[in-house]
Amino acid sequence: PASGGQALLRRCAEAALVRLAPLLSAYVWHRQPFRLRCEPARGETPAHIGGTTLFGDNVEDEWFIVYLVREITRDFPGLAARIDDNDGEFLLIEAADFLPKWLNPENSENRVFFYKGELHIIPLSEAPEPEWDLSASCPTISEALALLSTRSEEFLAAEPIRAAVYKRIDGYPEKIQASLHRARCYLPAGIAAVLRQRPSLVAAAVQAFYLRDPADLRACRRPFRTFPPDQRVMTLVTFTRCLYAQLVQQKFVPDRRSGYTLPAPSHPQYKAHELGMKLAHGFEILCSKSSKVSPDSKRNVLSGPLWERFLRSLKEKDYFKGEMEGSAKYSELLHMAEDYFQQSVTIPESSVEVNPGDEILALLQTTPIDLKEFEREAACLPPEDDDSWLDITPDALDQMLKEARNESLPSTSEEEQKYDLEAVAESMKAFVSKVSTHEGAEMPWSSDESHVTFDVDSFTKALDRILGADSEELDSDDLDEEEEFGFSDEDDEDSGAGNQTQNPKVSPDKLIGSLKSYMKEMDRELAQTNVGKSFTTQKKVASSVKAAPSESAGPDCGAEDSELAPVDVDMNLVANLLESYSAQAGLAGPTSNILQSMGVYLPENTDHAGSS
Repeated sequence: PASGGQALLRRCAEAALVRLAPLLSAYVWHRQPFRLRCEPARGETPAHIGGTTLFGDNVEDEWFIVYLVREITRDFPGLAARIDDNDGEFLLIEAADFLPKWLNPENSENRVFFYKGELHIIPLSEAPEPEWDLSASCPTISEALALLSTRSEEFLAAEPIRAAVYKRIDGYPEKIQASLHRARCYLPAGIAAVLRQRPSLVAAAVQAFYLRDPADLRACRRPFRTFPPDQRVMTLVTFTRCLYAQLVQQKFVPDRRSGYTLPAPSHPQYKAHELGMKLAHGFEILCSKSSKVSPDSKRNVLSGPLWERFLRSLKEKDYFKGEMEGSAKYSELLHMAEDYFQQSVTIPESSVEVNPGDEILALLQTTPIDLKEFEREAACLPPEDDDSWLDITPDALDQMLKEARNESLPSTSEEEQKYDLEAVAESMKAFVSKVSTHEGAEMPWSSDESHVTFDVDSFTKALDRILGADSEELDSDDLDEEEEFGFSDEDDEDSGAGNQTQNPKVSPDKLIGSLKSYMKEMDRELAQTNVGKSFTTQKKVASSVKAAPSESAGPDCGAEDSELAPVDVDMNLVANLLESYSAQAGLAGPTSNILQSMGVYLPENTDHAGSS
């Protein structure tokens, strides 16, 4: 906000977190939770609400935060928000195919904002776009906010840019449940009790196991002190898909001294035993890193006025969904709210982040463990989720890549497949004709955008500049050879005239004619070699109005014409591209990469081996 001060910002932050509590209380973060805190003014940056989240390997956490930030600006119209990560303006990276030419990493800072639930981009200048200075400095936060508050409708990002960004956050909040995976685990009863109180601790345990080092495993090469295997129960644990994949895909054999053993792989509950064993190792590693100082399990934050105000706001928002106080469902929602409050709402300046191992030990001291109750629950556990999503077929991967690039797969029916080989040749010509810069070559996405033109006069002039119009620029040996091809043994006068070629002043027309005759003779010679025969030539069609051949024409004239028929450039280009594409054997390669970047797709080679 432009005015209001620290108190207004704090109230906005608390209201935003209460608004998001139903979404965040059940969310399992991969590394760190989404937090908001009030930041004082520093330099050109005014006082604001901000936060930093380490999302680790689960990039979906990052895009969920983008969704949350957009919803906050939608619910609080006085707030404008910008968001970035280690790569910088990753929202622009997502919409890179649709950005205006002037926008680049050097001038994009403080230009991209969410405001009133929509994505806005502040342009370089109020002048017409062709007159923009691409090296202009980035606006300050205060300047950007002033522009957004008065003329936001002018800075609304183009529809393709917004669509590319919104596609990544489309489906929330329903997508939250789709990102979770519930699996049965054979766990020590203490871990089951801890996870019942703090479901989010499963992320810390999986990370401890997944990122373990030899020092961590020292705690697992002796009998487990915190979670021995003698009291284990079958329970249902909720992971994110990323956490579940990290846990299930790692091969690990427990040390015999730990007391953990696995049944035979054919055992019907083998996967549950294996997952439980890995989770137990993660929890044991966390507890081994404990500071040995047992903090208060609630961190003294659930008894202050901030918690009371937060709880009152939740009740006003019908967070408990009409459940009676003291009921099982009410207690479950209350535990989730307490967990969320301790992670996200408490002011970081007033509370030190507690080691997960300390929290686990504190929960073990205050949480009763009823083995009989766990056994009764194990007898009627709901079914676990299907994990077939872990196995991706090549076709499914291709489909995912196509969807990521917003493309549709070509029809698999050969009758519907109409591959235009002329489009292949034209696309390659368009690519070669593009002028590249120090930033690389631009791919012509569609040959329909502009027709490829070839100016013969310009090409000839450029060739003259390269070769030089003056004969003095040519090597003397080249002149001798060119003139040597210009006479025959039967004409002595021509032979005598050939001696006059030492004259340094030769007209450009005569020079070009000599060069053409030189090239023609070279073509005639190459036509008889394997190199010449490797090219496909254009088929000459006899014309009905063609004049009769000259009487002086030799008997081999027809043969020479066929030998010197012009090379079919398009046909040779397409044939070489197809041969290179077939040699890739379905893998990535230069031909498919270049053509696909221009929107051209080649069919699979279904010809029989040995066919031309």
